[in-house]
This record gives sequence, structure tokens and C-alpha cells, in this order.
Amino acid sequence: MLLHLKIIGGLLLFLSLLHVFIPGHLDWKRDLKPLSLMNRQMMQTHMIFIAITVFAIGLLCFTSAEELTTTPLGRKICLGLSVFWALRLVFQFFVYSPKLWRGKRFETFIHVVAVGFWTYMTVVFYLAAGM
Repeated sequence: MLLHLKIIGGLLLFLSLLHVFIPGHLDWKRDLKPLSLMNRQMMQTHMIFIAITVFAIGLLCFTSAEELTTTPLGRKICLGLSVFWALRLVFQFFVYSPKLWRGKRFETFIHVVAVGFWTYMTVVFYLAAGM
């Protein structure tokens, strides 16, 4: 389990760094331009804080895997993270439209990788929680 938590930690650290490229890939400069200043800055700020949160979870897993699996608080954190990533997996199927990825090679690849990653984290954190 420790190895899996460290793998998740490394992958989440990598994912957090990928957020640097999201605005350019999604052409936020053009797409966010019609939004009000408040909505535009809210989108940008939320994306930054998502990246920071993903980084923090990754750092926690990478540096404290043993504590996550051997302490009552760590197991509660793992249970919470399992629920969090399970909900993210649900959103992948029921909030994001298949029109965003279906028939598009790169987007379909990202969708499949995301489903696999969210599932992997849900299961690992659930098992780490001692459930």
C-alpha cells in the first residue's frame, strides 16, 4: 500500500504541474475574454488553488504514506480522499459531456487516463483507510 500511495503522490505532483499548461491548451485567453472580470479571475484563481490542492495531496502521499496507513487520522484522511476521488470519477461520467472527448484522439486518451487514475486513487485510498 505504501508503494501505491507514493506512486499516487508522484502522479499528483506531476498533475499539479500540468496545470501550468491548461490555460494555453484550452485557449483561456480567447474563451475567458467575454466573461466579466470577476468571473474571469474566479476561473483563474480556482484553477490555481486546484493545482495547489492537488500538489499538497501529492506531497502528503509521497512524504507521509506510512502515517496515512498506520494512524487513525491518516486512515480518516484516506477515507476522505477516497470519497473525494470517487466523486471526481462520477463527475467524469455524469458532468463532463462525451461530446468533449468522443471522436477526438487526444481528448479520448485523456478521458481514459483520467478514468483509470480516478479509479486507482479511489481504490487505493479506500484500502489504505482499512475499509
